[in-house]
Amino acid sequence: MPTMIFVAPDGTQTPVDVPEGHSVLQAAWDNKIDIEGACEGCMACSTCHVIVDEPHFAALPDPSDEEEDLLDLAIGVRPTSRLGCQVTVTAETDGMVITLPATTNNQM
Repeated sequence: MPTMIFVAPDGTQTPVDVPEGHSVLQAAWDNKIDIEGACEGCMACSTCHVIVDEPHFAALPDPSDEEEDLLDLAIGVRPTSRLGCQVTVTAETDGMVITLPATTNNQM
């Protein structure tokens, strides 16, 4: 089972085991990581904005145009930002570090 590390805004690191096929958002919810996901993962908001470590970001499929449009609404976007609902956990994401931004922009 792949492992990922969530990094809270205060720097606290929480390693979790995640079944393949789950989204980063679902992994956070399953492990009581503080991430909103106001649209419940249907890609209608930007409240599951996360920052992926560079090595794993490069290995992910490119974001869709819709995801990029929603990231434009997020606060603190970085070059490796993604929506947690759109990143699927695979064997290749084992060891991925996910940093949570300090704030979100809930326009729902």
